[in-house]
Amino acid sequence: MTVNRGYGDFRRSALLEKTREVLYSVLPVTLIVVLLHATLTPLETAVLVRFLVGALLVVFGLTFFLLGVDRSIAPLGDLIGERIVRGNRLGPFVIVVFILGFVLTLAEPGLVIFSGQIESSTAGRIDAFALLMVVSIGIGAFLVLALLRIVFKLALYKLLVLLYTLILILGFFAEPEFVVIAFDASGATTGVLAVPFLLAISLGISRLDRSSLSQEQSSFGTIALVSVGAILAVMLYGTFRADTAFIEAPSNHEALNDGVFRVYLHTLSDALFETVLVFFPLFFVFIVVQLFFIEFDPRRFQRFMGGFAYGFSGLFLFLLGVNAGFLEVGSQIGGDLAASGVYVYSIGVAFLLGVVAVIAEPAVYVLTHQVEDVTSGYVSRAAVLVALSIGVGLSVALAALRVFIEPLEVWHYLLPGYALAIGLGYFTPKTFVGLAFDGGGVATGPVIATFVLAFIHGAADQVASADLIRDGFGMIAMVAMMPIVTLQLLGLIFQLKSKKKGV
Repeated sequence: MTVNRGYGDFRRSALLEKTREVLYSVLPVTLIVVLLHATLTPLETAVLVRFLVGALLVVFGLTFFLLGVDRSIAPLGDLIGERIVRGNRLGPFVIVVFILGFVLTLAEPGLVIFSGQIESSTAGRIDAFALLMVVSIGIGAFLVLALLRIVFKLALYKLLVLLYTLILILGFFAEPEFVVIAFDASGATTGVLAVPFLLAISLGISRLDRSSLSQEQSSFGTIALVSVGAILAVMLYGTFRADTAFIEAPSNHEALNDGVFRVYLHTLSDALFETVLVFFPLFFVFIVVQLFFIEFDPRRFQRFMGGFAYGFSGLFLFLLGVNAGFLEVGSQIGGDLAASGVYVYSIGVAFLLGVVAVIAEPAVYVLTHQVEDVTSGYVSRAAVLVALSIGVGLSVALAALRVFIEPLEVWHYLLPGYALAIGLGYFTPKTFVGLAFDGGGVATGPVIATFVLAFIHGAADQVASADLIRDGFGMIAMVAMMPIVTLQLLGLIFQLKSKKKGV
């Protein structure tokens, strides 16, 4: 009796903890929307109510989804990874890791939303499911590379130099629209599902291989490499794709004039279909593992099934809230501010959205703890958080500035930014190199990939000189780049401090 009550208390505690984390992510953006409604961009009452309902659904959806990840998806990945590595069989290891990377990417909420936005913005010329498949293949392949790096003791920064040089070469052949989409897709993949799983499996493998690089160095860098996999996959897809013509599909705000709940009813079937689409591969992998590899006892099997139920219902609520409440309002606010002609409003709000989005992102707090632990307190959590928030705020503001200044292209930011990031890798402590590139994925959470992206996209739709695809996207890529530079600079500061103290 005591055990059951304790387990129930544990479940309630986990639920409250996840709800608190998600509230911290969603509440600041909700308050900004309410403030803008009262000042610069008044919304119709029905629109505001629908947004608030959407925010509530996003909170519940992400909470249940994260509980499902903790109870089923992450433990399943840990069990499979540990069993394969302990068996010392490279062939099964490669196959299973690829499948895990593939199916986890398919289920990433931020990527599902992003793919849908690409499909609607290109009038269907780029199919959302095709983009999902391309990115998932790239992530699966490079997750194998990332984990083989740990096993075979390959230096991360050397791999990154080689791979980003390849990206630069491909950039001359791929369509400019695909370059923007590729970098944005890379940022959208490393969200609430992928980050905890990738960090856990890479840390587990580094612990099993005691003769590899130090655990600090080898456990970081996995997210960096899988992000490169997404970029290369999309750029190759764009390079060899027969139909390279793009048709811009302007944003449609007519749905905003519908009733409060009519849009939710229209979106219901799409959200359910997308949820089934992304969860079926996960469930299939679980059944295959249960039948042929690991026979779970009834209690553990029931726990896994409960986790899948949490994850499925959570993703459904999240997609429903985002598609029916978040995206259109974010696009309308961005468009209204841009249409006012006072561009400083758009840039200022963009900076504010970037700051609050990264401060409220739960994964950022995990990262700041890691930095403080790695540096033994020399680089404080507060310093990392301030640097990241200012950096991401500037990234979103610069993305908004690009909408209003026609000659600016996304590569004008990304080329010098990544050149600096790669150059810093030769001087920064190697632990910080992997940590910094991982941080790029951590910063691009669900709020950045949904509301903030819709805000920039809406602004591009209202500026005559802006290109809806080239200027409306690219913001996620810039947000993902900024922490790479910021954290490596903090690594140099740590190195200088250590030398002064004689450490």
